[in-house]
Amino acid sequence: MLQKIQYPNTLEYSTDGNHLPIEFFMLTIPQCKRIDLKLGYFSSNAIRTLAYGFAQFIHNAGRIRIITNHFLSYEDRRLLLDEDSNNYLFEPKIKTAVEQDIESLAEILKNGDQHFFNCLKYLIKNHRLEIIPVKLKPDKLAHFKQGILDDGENQVYFNGSCNFTYKGLLDNGESLSIARSWGDPTEKIKVEENIKSIDRICNKEDEGFTYLKPEQIIEVIHRTGQDKQLDELLDEELDVYEKLAKHPKTQKTFSDYVEIYNLKVKDERRKLKFPYPEGPREYQQNACKKWEANGCKGIFAMATGTGKTITALNCLLNTYKQTGYYFALILVPTNDLQKQWIKEVGKFNIQDPIVVGLDSDWKNRLSRLTTNFDYGREKSFVIISTYVSFTKHALQNFIKYLPKETILIADEAHNIASPKVLEILHKTFFEKRIGLSATPKRIYDGEGTQAMNDFFADQPPYVYSFTMEEAIAKGILCQYDYYPHLVELTPDELKEYKAITKKLSQFFDAETNRYKDSDIANQLLMKRKRIIHKAENKLAKFQSIIKEEFKKRRSLKYTFVYVPEGIDNNSVDDEKIIQQYNQSIMGTSSSIRVSSFTGESDDRSFVLEAFEKGQIDVLTAMKCLDEGVDIPRTELAIFCSSTGNPRQFIQRRGRILRQHIDKKYAVIHDLVVIPQINFNGEQSDTFKMERSQVENELRRVADFAFMARNQYEAIERVTAICEYYGLSLFEIKESIK
Repeated sequence: MLQKIQYPNTLEYSTDGNHLPIEFFMLTIPQCKRIDLKLGYFSSNAIRTLAYGFAQFIHNAGRIRIITNHFLSYEDRRLLLDEDSNNYLFEPKIKTAVEQDIESLAEILKNGDQHFFNCLKYLIKNHRLEIIPVKLKPDKLAHFKQGILDDGENQVYFNGSCNFTYKGLLDNGESLSIARSWGDPTEKIKVEENIKSIDRICNKEDEGFTYLKPEQIIEVIHRTGQDKQLDELLDEELDVYEKLAKHPKTQKTFSDYVEIYNLKVKDERRKLKFPYPEGPREYQQNACKKWEANGCKGIFAMATGTGKTITALNCLLNTYKQTGYYFALILVPTNDLQKQWIKEVGKFNIQDPIVVGLDSDWKNRLSRLTTNFDYGREKSFVIISTYVSFTKHALQNFIKYLPKETILIADEAHNIASPKVLEILHKTFFEKRIGLSATPKRIYDGEGTQAMNDFFADQPPYVYSFTMEEAIAKGILCQYDYYPHLVELTPDELKEYKAITKKLSQFFDAETNRYKDSDIANQLLMKRKRIIHKAENKLAKFQSIIKEEFKKRRSLKYTFVYVPEGIDNNSVDDEKIIQQYNQSIMGTSSSIRVSSFTGESDDRSFVLEAFEKGQIDVLTAMKCLDEGVDIPRTELAIFCSSTGNPRQFIQRRGRILRQHIDKKYAVIHDLVVIPQINFNGEQSDTFKMERSQVENELRRVADFAFMARNQYEAIERVTAICEYYGLSLFEIKESIK
């Protein structure tokens, strides 16, 4: 805490004395929960040396306000150069002085430049940094070098002649004076008056200033900072402190401190804790409370991107806080999701989970774990398995020895009612169960859906539901524009489509508007479905969309494409289709970088990371991204794959609507295949069955359109086809629920 720090008797720091100004900041900032700075003009050069201690400040759930002139330094303005107009976005009224860094010590501090921006970006992302650009009236510059440091109980005010630069804090003969809220009456008054002054400016109540917008300053931080977790920031900071402890000029101050800080970081890594200092969101807390009230059983029916994983692990964290132990078995559909869960549990400081299949030593590790329980020794664990592995004897043989208090977390919970899993589900004796799914209902499998509901002792609307509408309204998911594009079959495709439809007519029940269950009917339906999926005109429509978007954006960066699916999971056919679409994209411009993401790809993690960083402009994929893989950086998405399955299209959209700090909203283009558009009033003899197919395609249109920013425009695009087939988009939307 601030009161425990040993300050100079003179309450002054100077670069030519025994107590350096940099010592003051490096010892006080880690103790703070709130920092207010009054600076001159905003410059990364001018305040980046204050970043040491910021990671600990962030760990304390700290918040910071920076009052600054509205000017940037030359270097910071360069980051925002408008390349088209060759004009700077800021008035170039101030030139940064050429700073000569103090050789070796300055080099150590320079190593933390990126750390400074990473910390600021973390604070912005978590809404804990406020920048207030101001201009003194009448058009004067403010040369403040003041601030208030607050640990939640006590405050320290500082005021100095030094800039917050390497030279200003280490050399130059600069000085800094302080006042403490627990000091003598003069100090207390100084602290109180400056707190009031800063609050007036932050609340825009001080009439001596003109208040300006901070967006362009924030853009500098966004462009320069990297997305880091808190543990990574603490590690970065420790590295700098260790170097300072070895330097002659700062060795005295930091040698003892490094050892204490190192122990602090290690201790933090051992604790199970919520990964974000601000804690779980209110709806995530409510989900856990309702789960507990339901006997620790239930389904979280939460929209993709709303943090189902974090919510489930928060339930595990709550049990850990009560008992001191955590036991969890996590079931997922794919190996990719296993890898994603490894990262997610790691954020909670759960190290080395037992990953069935991916971990070559998983059997030995489980054997050692179950031996502990045999001897009455409680040992925390997390096991991550696919549903397929869960059904195997090798894993089941260990599961029977695990504690009954183990929490079973079923990701994409509809998989738990698949036939093979159901065969052994009755053996599951774990009392605590969480099902996670954006779309819990099993399509065309009422019995399976009920079996899932029974297992989790839950029924719709489930223990906790958080819809996509709610998520968009609350800003958890980003808003989007939606553009459906009608695509007709070619004459040859239409001829084949109608021929199949006529054969299907003998299996069509006009009363239920459904086909009878028959192997022949199912084969015909699949054959007709392939025609829709591979409709030739899709490619031409796709090309026109790509060209239009490229013309509008002058780039296709952060574009994601769901290409049409091939025939019966034929990898050769899939590859051919993807290459067709890739060639079409690259034909738009030689500058476009495109890559595929398929089930056969060995470098999928690398591809996703490259897309996130903008090293790949366009990512093309088939249905392998339906479950669990996040692509939050996507700004433009084109759906060329026809699907009326709500689980597929809802999850696909969820992948696109993930929030990203650099994304304002998303744009979705959707290719909607219509067998034939005939507005002359005539109806073919297969009209009813065509109507059924069109209704199936319009299911996702209805779901997408009513939540889009351009709702009315999206609906208008399909109004004519709805009228022709006598369909109501609103009724289709309601039927999905």
